[in-house]
Amino acid sequence: MTATKKRGFFSRVGGIIEATRRWTFNIAFLIFIGLVLMALFSTERISVPDGGVLIVAPQGVVVDQITAVDALTQLSSAGLPSETLLSDLAQAIDLATDDPRIEVMLLQLDELDHIGLSKTLELSESINRFRDSGKTVVATASHYNQDQYLLASFADQIFVHNMGGVGLEGFSVIRNYFLDAINKLKIRFHVFKVGSFKSAVEPLLRNDMSGAAKVSNKAWLDQLWTVYRDTVVARRGISVERFDYYVNHIDEVMAKVKGDAAQAALDYGLVDGIVSRPTLRGMLAERVGEDKEGTYKHIFYRDYLALSDGLYPLKAAGVGIIVASGNIVDGSQPAGAIGGDSLASLIREARKDDDIKAVVLRIDSGGGSAFASEVIRAELVQLQEAGKPLVVSMGSMAASGGYWIAAGADEIWATPATLTGSIGIFGAFPTVDEMLTGLGISTDGIGTSTVAGKLRPDIPLDPILARAIQSGIEHGYRRFINIVADGRNKLVEQVEPIAEGRVWSGIDAQQLGLVDQLGGLKQAVASAAALAGLPDANSRVLQLPLSPEEELMQLLLGSGMVKQLLQTSSPLLSTLNSVLPAWSSMLQLRDSRGVYAYCILCVAP
Repeated sequence: MTATKKRGFFSRVGGIIEATRRWTFNIAFLIFIGLVLMALFSTERISVPDGGVLIVAPQGVVVDQITAVDALTQLSSAGLPSETLLSDLAQAIDLATDDPRIEVMLLQLDELDHIGLSKTLELSESINRFRDSGKTVVATASHYNQDQYLLASFADQIFVHNMGGVGLEGFSVIRNYFLDAINKLKIRFHVFKVGSFKSAVEPLLRNDMSGAAKVSNKAWLDQLWTVYRDTVVARRGISVERFDYYVNHIDEVMAKVKGDAAQAALDYGLVDGIVSRPTLRGMLAERVGEDKEGTYKHIFYRDYLALSDGLYPLKAAGVGIIVASGNIVDGSQPAGAIGGDSLASLIREARKDDDIKAVVLRIDSGGGSAFASEVIRAELVQLQEAGKPLVVSMGSMAASGGYWIAAGADEIWATPATLTGSIGIFGAFPTVDEMLTGLGISTDGIGTSTVAGKLRPDIPLDPILARAIQSGIEHGYRRFINIVADGRNKLVEQVEPIAEGRVWSGIDAQQLGLVDQLGGLKQAVASAAALAGLPDANSRVLQLPLSPEEELMQLLLGSGMVKQLLQTSSPLLSTLNSVLPAWSSMLQLRDSRGVYAYCILCVAP
């Protein structure tokens, strides 16, 4: 009897929770629909001005793939990473190149946090085509950081605010090292690795960078900085000596202009003018004319892309592009990470799709799980065995596990600034038995074999297990070497000297035979089409099917109007913005009894 009453009580509580959840989301959904209707009917229709300015304003980090975030978090913008798709920027510029309505492109770079040398070189191809078509490119920022300035250097004119400047410092690798701290805490890290240059675990073993790591890092750092410097020097028409003096003697440069960084940039030819924002608006208005609001005629690139959708007839795409961006991890993962199972599933779909005749795998990854890398590689092998050419396009990075999945491709493309290679494997296992002993904590027990219960952090690592782990690491390394040798048509003896975990720039990787060609995604797609015997290089990005929720959010947030309205709405919506993400997490709990031990407002540290 008592048990029956308890079950009835918990059942009623579960029903109340479920009813509350449904009503909360019904109300939130109605509010959201109302906002959508407001956005659709009250917002002035956007159009492309005749003879106007295309404003290209990347925000946050420029990426190959947007990190997946649940729909409610997208609406609330709580913890939403600021990212911009490289393909969106390139597509908008390419469309504007052939659009007679667009006369000027304005690179508005204040909100760009990072794009990197490799992606900048790829995007510059589109900017160069726009400029070569006879149109003008203007760049502006309050103050240029190193990333922003390289992108700006491809403009015809670069303007800076009178309170700004150009900050150039070069490239570096600076890390924290923890050996003394680990020793003080009495933690022992047991590191297993192969290769003199596999320096990922050095911070656990040293207080400074090893000589081998300095040699490896200095090689690619110098290579990439030379690419950066030569690009700026060529675009701005200044001497290498003048550029180097600006970077290496910035104190003297600033002293000569009494601390005026904008004037220093102008004196050294890095910018073409120092202008305020109203002045720049006036200059653009004089060039292209004013709109009815009294500013220069313009359209933002996101709105331009949204308006362009559907205006151009879709062509049959024989080349499928698969994006592998992020760390390689086991299982199925959302966009922004590379799941062994989820990426393998996408490759399998491409193999079965009769419309796809070739595949370009776009890799932007520093690697991760060796097991997941092998799962992906095995699926790529099946793709090739089905007669479909596989071309790899390397983004900013395709190293370690990223190279593991690339090595067997029919062709590998990288930019001069791509970081690749890092052919090596490592592992680390910490033990804290000495720290616990110091605290008066002992660990003891008994098992059925010599190694039973021995792989624990609170006891010393058993030598038998240590030898076994090292043996496994060495086997994995040999397998990695063989995969590279087979994929690149080399002897193992030829791969070993360029492996050992060493990182290479795209330039050096091509000379060593780790990469076939230097170029970006567009060149890789064209090459894949040629390998498949296709008459043109039409392509489409392949993705796993979206859930209904994801499709709805993609539709509603495509132009950004609804999201902007939500972000600037009433205090009620601000409250919903803070609560809804937590409810979204709650919905992931699928307890059939409706009983939850869950803190809606708690977030794990």
